[in-house]
Amino acid sequence: MIHVIATIQLAPGTREAFLDEFLRLTPLVRAESGCIEYGATVDEPTSHHAQELVGENAVVVVEKWADVSALTAHLQAPHMADYRVRVKNFIQGVKLRVLRPV
Repeated sequence: MIHVIATIQLAPGTREAFLDEFLRLTPLVRAESGCIEYGATVDEPTSHHAQELVGENAVVVVEKWADVSALTAHLQAPHMADYRVRVKNFIQGVKLRVLRPV
């Protein structure tokens, strides 16, 4: 199993429109072979001093995949290509972390 943390920086004021598109995509991704978990998250401010907020113009996608080949197939899926076209004007940058449990 692998974990994927994708931090998506958005153009100011576009987060709700981006999330509308992301939530349309989510059931398709969750139905993919090898998808264990897939969902968008946003900041939940707390009083914890070590917490680092991503801000109101960002979304963090938390994913779990059976293996790297499942992630690769996901990235090449036709619905992902369609999604990228629909959100391209919202996204200013993406940081991707692919991790394995120890």
